[in-house]
Formats: sequence, C-alpha cells, structure tokens
Amino acid sequence: MSKPIVAVPADIRAFDGTNWHAVQHQYVRAALNVADVMSFIIPAFDTGNDTDAILDRVDGLMVTGSATNVHPSLYGREATEADGPYDLARDATALPLIRRALDRGMPVFAICRGLQELNVALGGTLASEIQDQPGIWDHRKPADVDRDSMYAIRQDVHVKEGSCIARYLGAGSIQVNSLHRQAIGETAPRLQVEATAPDGTIEAVSVIDAKGFAIGVQWHPEYWAETDSPSRALFEAFGDAVRAYAAQKA
Repeated sequence: MSKPIVAVPADIRAFDGTNWHAVQHQYVRAALNVADVMSFIIPAFDTGNDTDAILDRVDGLMVTGSATNVHPSLYGREATEADGPYDLARDATALPLIRRALDRGMPVFAICRGLQELNVALGGTLASEIQDQPGIWDHRKPADVDRDSMYAIRQDVHVKEGSCIARYLGAGSIQVNSLHRQAIGETAPRLQVEATAPDGTIEAVSVIDAKGFAIGVQWHPEYWAETDSPSRALFEAFGDAVRAYAAQKA
C-alpha cells in the first residue's frame, strides 16, 4: 500500500547566485520516518499557486518553520527592516493552502513559522521582538551554538487540561525546544490556545471548528522526532490523521 502524501510549502532561498525552492531536511525526514508519510514540496510563488489543484493531489498539509517572518502587511501592521527577513512568495503560497486545507477538513500541522502563518491566515496578528516586552523571556536562539546543541535547549511549556494536544502529550508541563523572536499577538478567532510558556507566550494552538487534526506549535518537534517522546507523539498523530483522511477519500 502506498504512503499518503502531505504538501509542504517551500521557502525561497538564494544559493550560488540563483533562487531555490527549499525545505529543511528535518521536516521531511520526520514526516517520512515518524509520521510515515511522503512529502511533496510546493514551489513558492509571490503570485500564488493553484491551491485546489495542489490539495486535490495530497492528503495533508505540513507548514514548516523558517528563518523568515510573515510580512506584517498581512496582519495590518507596517513592515520594518527589523521585523525581517521576509519571504513574500512563501506567504502567498502557504496562507491560501492553510485556509483551503481547513475548508476541506484536511489534516494541518503547523510548526514555528507555520503556527504564525496559521494565526495570520485566520485573522490573528503577530508580536515582534517579544524579548523586549516586559516580563517576556528571551526565546531567541543563543549565539555561537551549533544546531544540534541549539535544538537540544529545552524550556517548560504548560499543556492545558482538555486541549487537543493533551490527547497526545498529556496535560501539564512538558519540555520543548522553542526558539523564536516573534509569537502570536492577537489570537485568531478560530484558534484555541493549547499550551503556553511560563511567561504567557502562546506555544501551541488548535483550530476550534476543524473537522480533524489541525494543530500548530511554536516549538520544533521535527528536530528530535525520532528520539523525543512528545515530538514523536505529535508526528505520529499527524500521520494517523493523514492516513484516515486518505482512506475516506478513496
């Protein structure tokens, strides 16, 4: 039996004097090895894509993290250089895919930038440079640390009792690798807060009226998905939801 397929919107990256459509290896590796699904990388165009044509051919949507930020004009704010870098092609590709995937009842797993895109796609806003706000921790990655060490840094996150992700992770405190300088500002009306950091920063959400799995996390479950229990649980739950969606399509 063939594996189901998830769409993964690409970033635009510049290498060797030209632009590439790229997705970090950790995401597609976790999708394959833990969720047990294949990934189709969706090219990013600032003119957008044929969203329905893409979703007709896949069984889920995974929206990944990135070094870029959602453009502030998409949530009613003025863009500044300090809030960048931006990737308008990624924005134009990912946000319509999120909305239409939810309309179809397709499983959606949104990670880091993906969580922020999910919030903006549904009418929420983002807060920039959150470490400068009173009482908010510095969630940024430390300087001069290699990637494995960086993503091994853990912080407490409180999973709310009765939340969607509590089904997979249990309620209460868990340790996650959350690295970011932006976060959800105003929560979109269709989103429910699922988990928060001790400083109140929103670390996970679910879509209230979703027909199935539709979860966003600010942390990085993809990086240690094969060895970290909470990370594995989220990817396995996403994979189960994708298989169920594919089965009902057949």
